Amino acid sequence: MAEATDDRLRLLIERIERLEEEKKGIADDIRDVYAEAKAVGYDPKIMRQIVRLRKMEPNDRSEQEMILDTYKNALGMG
Repeated sequence: MAEATDDRLRLLIERIERLEEEKKGIADDIRDVYAEAKAVGYDPKIMRQIVRLRKMEPNDRSEQEMILDTYKNALGMG
């Protein structure tokens, strides 16, 4: 039974390692896309903010924007 458990553990670890390698590859691909965007004149920092905002629920995004505006106004930035 210990051998079967050891095999299962090894297989799980190997799967995690493969997924980590895929994740690294995807992160490299994303970095390349941002570099390409920058090369044609887009601002990668702003693009990252847009991607983050698009992941949010619309209500959460609206609430965050409202709070940001409130803070900016309070600091005389608005």
